[in-house]
Amino acid sequence: MRVMVIGGGGREHALAWALSRSSRVDRVLCAPGNAGTSLCAENVPVEASDLDGLVRTARENSVDLTIVGPEAPLCAGITDRFQAAGLRIFGPTAAAAKIEADKAYAKRLMRSANVPTANARIFEHFQDAHTYVASRDTGVVVKAAGLAGGKGVFVCPDPADGLLALEKVMVDRTLGDAGDIVVVEELLKGEELSVMAIVSGTTICMMETVQDHKRIGEGDTGPNTGGMGAYSPVPTATRDLMDRVEAEVLVPIVDGLRRDGAPFCGVLYAGLMITPGGPKVLEFNCRLGDPEAQAMLVRLRTDPATLFEAAVDDRLDEITLEWDPRPAVCVVMACEGYPGKYETGAPIGGLDEAATLEDVVLFHAGTRRANGMVLTNGGRVLGVTALGADIASARTRAYEAVEKISFEKSCYRRDIAARAVLGNTVTQV
Repeated sequence: MRVMVIGGGGREHALAWALSRSSRVDRVLCAPGNAGTSLCAENVPVEASDLDGLVRTARENSVDLTIVGPEAPLCAGITDRFQAAGLRIFGPTAAAAKIEADKAYAKRLMRSANVPTANARIFEHFQDAHTYVASRDTGVVVKAAGLAGGKGVFVCPDPADGLLALEKVMVDRTLGDAGDIVVVEELLKGEELSVMAIVSGTTICMMETVQDHKRIGEGDTGPNTGGMGAYSPVPTATRDLMDRVEAEVLVPIVDGLRRDGAPFCGVLYAGLMITPGGPKVLEFNCRLGDPEAQAMLVRLRTDPATLFEAAVDDRLDEITLEWDPRPAVCVVMACEGYPGKYETGAPIGGLDEAATLEDVVLFHAGTRRANGMVLTNGGRVLGVTALGADIASARTRAYEAVEKISFEKSCYRRDIAARAVLGNTVTQV
C-alpha cells in the first residue's frame, strides 16, 4: 500500500520511519518532510497548511492512506477535506480536533463530562483576567485558548508572573489570535504523565505511557517548549493507575465528544498531572505528542499501517498492540535561544557516526538538505532516540549518540529521564 505522512517534524519522521518498516507498505510519501524523512520516504514539496495541495498529491500518487502528524491541519479540517474527496485519512475531523484547538472548549467539555481537571476560569477580556489573577495568593497557569505551537502555556508559581503572562498574551499579542481568550487554572503539583490512545468510534486502544520534559532548562526550569525529551514506559504508571485513567478520563471524554456531535477517530492525547487526589487533565491533544512519539514508536511492534487502517475502517477492536519490552529515551537537540529567537542554517556534523550506534535512531525535526549537507532548520533540530535493557542503559546510549553530533549553538538537557533512573517521581509544576 501507499501511505502519506503530513508534516515535517520529528514526530513525522518517526511515523515515516515506522511505516517504512511495514511489510504492507511499499511507498511512503512525506509532505513536506525534512532531511531525515528523505532517508525513509519520498519528500513532496507540499506544506501541511496547503489542504488543496495535499488532496491533489494524494490523488495524483494513488495514496491508500494518509496519516496526519501536526495539529494545525487537523484543526483546519484536513480530515473533512479528504473524506469529502473520497480519500482515506487517519486523524480527527475539525469538530473533534477542537478539543486541542480551543482550550476553553476543552475545559467546558471536561466539566460537562465530569473529567477530573484543574479548577479554571475562562476570560475574554484582559482586565477581567488581570483582576482575577491579582486576587490570587497561590500560583496559576495561564493558557492561550488557541493553537500556539506548544508556546501558549505559562506556569506561574508567583501570581505576579501570571499578570506578566496575561500582558504578553492579551495585550502585546505575542501569540496572535491564539490569545484572544485565555484559561487561567490553579497550579497543580505532582508527576506529569502523557497518555495516548488510538480511538475509533467507541473503541479505545491505549498506547504505552510516556514522560515528556517540557521546560527548556535542566531541573524543569525556564519556559515551556514543545518538548525537550521523553522516555517510555513510565515506571510509576501502574496498571491500576492506567485503568483509572481510561475509566475516569478517556471513556467520558470520548463519550462527551460523541454527544457533542464530534465522534473522535485518531490519536487522543491526555496530558495528565498525577496528584495526591488522583489523575487530573492538564490538556487534551488530537494527535501524537512530539517528542513522545519518537520514544513510543521505536517500541511499537504492531504493524503501524495495519493499526491506522483498522482505526479508519472502524475495526480497531480487532487490534492488540504489541511493544518492545525495552525502554526508550529520546533527547532533543535544539538551537540556542529556543523557544525564543534562534538562528538556523548551521551544518550538522556527526550524524553518520551517531547513527551507527546500536539501537539508536536519529529522528530529524528541524533540518533540511542543501549543497550535500544537513543544516539546522528549526528550534528543535533532532530527537536522538535509543533503546536499552532498562531506562538507565537507554539513557546512556542516547547521550552517547548526542555527544557525537555537533552544530553551532546547539543545546540540550542533560537530565532527560534522570529521576526515573534514580527511582524518583518526575515532579513538575
